[in-house]
Amino acid sequence: MKVVFCGTPEFAVPTLKHLLSQPDFEIAAVITQPDRPSGRGMKLKFSAAKEAALAANVPVHQPEKIRAADSRQLLESLAPDVIVIIAYGQIIPASLLIIPRLGWINLHGSLLPKYRGAAPIQWAIANGETRTGLTSMRIDAGMDTGAILLQGETSILPTETTPQLAARLAEMGAPLMADTLRGIAAGTLHSRPQRNEDASYAPLLKKEDGRVDWSRTAAEIYNRIRAFTPWPGAFTAFRGQTCHIAGEAVSNETTVAPPGTIRTTNGELRVACGGATELRILSVKLAGGQAMPAADFAASLRLTEWGRFGDS
Repeated sequence: MKVVFCGTPEFAVPTLKHLLSQPDFEIAAVITQPDRPSGRGMKLKFSAAKEAALAANVPVHQPEKIRAADSRQLLESLAPDVIVIIAYGQIIPASLLIIPRLGWINLHGSLLPKYRGAAPIQWAIANGETRTGLTSMRIDAGMDTGAILLQGETSILPTETTPQLAARLAEMGAPLMADTLRGIAAGTLHSRPQRNEDASYAPLLKKEDGRVDWSRTAAEIYNRIRAFTPWPGAFTAFRGQTCHIAGEAVSNETTVAPPGTIRTTNGELRVACGGATELRILSVKLAGGQAMPAADFAASLRLTEWGRFGDS
């Protein structure tokens, strides 16, 4: 089966490598996002998919706009049986969907129709879900609305962060995609439409999503800390500064203090949250500084029980 692979971040790489290792797939080309400036030196950085493709001597194409006429000409000249797309980063126009005879097949990081959108893994963790998974689906003109082919399910571990869960799902997705392609080619795998009435959405993250709302319970705040790692992180105001925090919910502890109130006890830094719950702070990073253990932060600023997070 002749395959064109569209993908950009690390999440796409396990599937690309797996398909490259299988004798029944020919990866004709990898299409990925253009190189972007990154880091303090703003040097151009290759995408993870490009690095994997180059290591395997697979041709790489990086159109600025996939909807441009030359992109269509490229795909038509490659004449793939199928196009696999995983976290590519651009919307595919309807005019390109008819090019491969077996269609465009996407791997999405949720159990569709739940969490359609750009950040399904992050929002599943943020919302306290305990189960999630992957869906292989046909691309259509909508946003993650195409017909479902195969799904795989897994637990979300209680302390799992977005990078950790994404890495597990990416590895799970590789054989799932291979099985999907083989089933399509053999005519033994049939799609089923999504139930739109069951849909939920996972919009692209914004920086403001990381601002801690201390009126939420400690468990809810902890879920968001895990979800928004590494970006936008979890941050709050303290004495006119912005500081990023890491922490965990404290079990079987209650407080009558107003949300955001800081308490130091037995060398620990705790913050009152909504629902009379408490969050144990593990580390704090002030703007422009390095992350430091919570105890060091408390000692350096002579924190008292009357300090507050969330005050400007």
